[in-house]
Amino acid sequence: MNDLAGLAKTRAIGHAARMYDSFEAIREDIAKRLGEAVSDRKSPMHTPVVATADADARVMVLRGWDADSGTLRFHTDARAPKCAVIGSGAPVGVVFYDREAKIQLRLHGTGRIEMDSAKADRAWEESSNFSRRCYLGEGPGAVSDEPASGLPDWAEGEEPSERELAPARENFAILLVDVNTMDWFHLANTGHRRALLTADGGQWIAP
Repeated sequence: MNDLAGLAKTRAIGHAARMYDSFEAIREDIAKRLGEAVSDRKSPMHTPVVATADADARVMVLRGWDADSGTLRFHTDARAPKCAVIGSGAPVGVVFYDREAKIQLRLHGTGRIEMDSAKADRAWEESSNFSRRCYLGEGPGAVSDEPASGLPDWAEGEEPSERELAPARENFAILLVDVNTMDWFHLANTGHRRALLTADGGQWIAP
């Protein structure tokens, strides 16, 4: 039984290696994984780490991925310090990791904050009332004398109405990241593989 299990594992590793033997296959796999990460909360890539130019990093929920334009979308509080750092254009790095597949993605690009655009309006409209509720309270980083969510007392544990949520809209913003490089890394017993992909093509590089 152990021999059979070992053989199956070896075959699986070989299959994975063949899957990632071309830049086209890697691009297709990345697009598939990020698409699933947007819609599936259980996806290991649903909550990547987003780093900004001030050497700060935080976990954020991936809300959108446009494979055609290579654009990632996140939701954020307009009062958060990272919004001032990013502004209308600044470097942003995003790290995804799928532990089971042993695939790491490091995406680099230019981020921008939008508050009053059509895309921001649509993102707000598509959000649930519970998600919108987060923007009712104190801005990120506000100091408190005791542990607190920052929400108004009346909103604790409650789903606010559309009318009650109206003031929250001015605190809502989206972070868009136009990706220009994708650093793909696959851990494998048969030998790690790494590729750097850009709009113009790709190149294999040492892990």
